[in-house]
Amino acid sequence: MGADEVVHFGQSAQRTELIEAGTAAFRRANLAMFFGGFATFAMLYGTQPILPRLTSVFGISPATASLSVSGGMAALAAMLIPASVLSDRFGRGPVMKWSLLLAALIACASAFASSFDQLLVLRIALGAVLAGLPAAAIAYLGEELSPTAQGRALGLYIAGNTLGGMSGRFIAAAVTDWSSWRVALAVLGLIGGLAAVIFWRQLPQSRHFRVRAAQLGRILADTRALFADRALPCLFLTAFLMMGAFVGLYNYLGFRLGAAPFGLGQTELGAIFLLYLVGTWSSAWSGQLADRYGRRRVLWMMITISCGGLLATLSSHLPIIIGGVAVFTFGYFGAHTTASGWTSRRAGERRALAAAIYLFSYYLGGSVIGSASGLAWDVGGWSAVVAVLGLCAAVALAIAVRLRSVTLPATNPALAADPATC
Repeated sequence: MGADEVVHFGQSAQRTELIEAGTAAFRRANLAMFFGGFATFAMLYGTQPILPRLTSVFGISPATASLSVSGGMAALAAMLIPASVLSDRFGRGPVMKWSLLLAALIACASAFASSFDQLLVLRIALGAVLAGLPAAAIAYLGEELSPTAQGRALGLYIAGNTLGGMSGRFIAAAVTDWSSWRVALAVLGLIGGLAAVIFWRQLPQSRHFRVRAAQLGRILADTRALFADRALPCLFLTAFLMMGAFVGLYNYLGFRLGAAPFGLGQTELGAIFLLYLVGTWSSAWSGQLADRYGRRRVLWMMITISCGGLLATLSSHLPIIIGGVAVFTFGYFGAHTTASGWTSRRAGERRALAAAIYLFSYYLGGSVIGSASGLAWDVGGWSAVVAVLGLCAAVALAIAVRLRSVTLPATNPALAADPATC
């Protein structure tokens, strides 16, 4: 019997052990998760805005310099499932805490790299150790928080991810202009260290974690069970498609707006990343909506909003294009918050592995579709890009509509007590 079943079918005293919204423990959990998510993605994406500087300093091509970003992302994706297995064995809290601390140390060490090869190895190591936090975070929230508080907390965690990804890029660029790329990476490492201290001090202790042995047979059995579920594979595919559409949009929007008739400069193009703030608010708000009205009612609406924003970017008027990107970003982060929370809620005691598969699908979609949409740009420009990304969003919308009628999983009867939240 999993933790959810214990809470729903045990004595009322056991129910009170779950962290409820509005309590001091809830605020501490939110603070820890927000700073943890912020630091994770600030460090991960920190080299993206300084790629031209790395190109000139190390005498390498832009494609080679970009490995400092994609190498870390690939390592993070590859380590998500192993990290989830570790969190099943040693606990969510210890894995997340050590993940942040080790990443901060590696980020600081990268400031002293004497060659690009050394920097690349450190960036890959950074992504590998960072996997521990996202691999365990969703499982921790699903185990320790009340079902009516999970969506709100998950929304704030993803908001921290969003703000960290945006701020890390901005801080790295600004500090590099002011000083050097080495100082910029050191600053990001110090931010990671500060976040690790806050995380260690604020994260409430796990009360509902149950050790699951790291046995290959058990992992394979759990994986088969997850993919046999009627909803979870659909949610994994939704993550693949929506993250792919999101990365594709931001990857190639700059090419369009930098060319005639818009002719935006690099600073103006960089300011577009400030639209991530829309996603920060959307993540928190959609989490509250999911808690109140149910994820099956919120997911399809958020994807529909994304589709509308994507179509608006076909306009030839810059304000409408920027507005469309903002609307797309709002819907995307709302959909991601809803789908990831639904995955944790539905997976029950297998939530750590389910979260790892969800995030693996998420990053894989960003890599595959984000690159493939570039072929569309070469063939037909922005209209072709929108057609490819629109197809991805349309398939995701069809999946979300289908999920409105999916039944509750027989393996997780705890959901029957509160079906609206699943």
